[in-house]
Amino acid sequence: MAVRKVLQLGDPGLREVCKQVEGADAPEIRALVGDLEGTLAFWHRTTGYGRGIAAPQIGVGLRVIFLRLPGEEPWPMLNPVIAQRSADRIVVWDACLSFLSIFMQVERNREITVRYQDLRGDWKEVRAGEERNLSELLQHEIDHLDGVLCIDRVTDLKTICTREEFEKRYRAASPYATSAKP
Repeated sequence: MAVRKVLQLGDPGLREVCKQVEGADAPEIRALVGDLEGTLAFWHRTTGYGRGIAAPQIGVGLRVIFLRLPGEEPWPMLNPVIAQRSADRIVVWDACLSFLSIFMQVERNREITVRYQDLRGDWKEVRAGEERNLSELLQHEIDHLDGVLCIDRVTDLKTICTREEFEKRYRAASPYATSAKP
């Protein structure tokens, strides 16, 4: 479980479409998931942000995301795909470990259904909504797998702000961010 470098905004690796994972139970996939877990834990511990990370953010072009929601078990997803989207949309604050100094408002589907494989290769399905802000998180991470960044989905350029301004003005109304641990 290594802490890997997170690619930053402008790196062309963030804009590539990722390949399907073949052999979900392969040792290299388990190692990748471990590196995603270690990297996300490091970022969360040092910045207070980060509930999910996608493989392309550490330079790996495979369709793998890793979630770590507060109080829940680690959640790796292989080959996730949004199978259904609600017509109802919401506007939420978003940021990214690949450019954590910039925050913005983006539009997302209120509810989605995601199909994915676990580390055994079994297909699963999860319905995600506003509870735990899971819908917006999954859409953000799955976008990474297609080379799409949240900055591409900004609703109004006037909402783009620095992390400092977000902390001062908007954080209290945004439940996805938790404070950094000393």
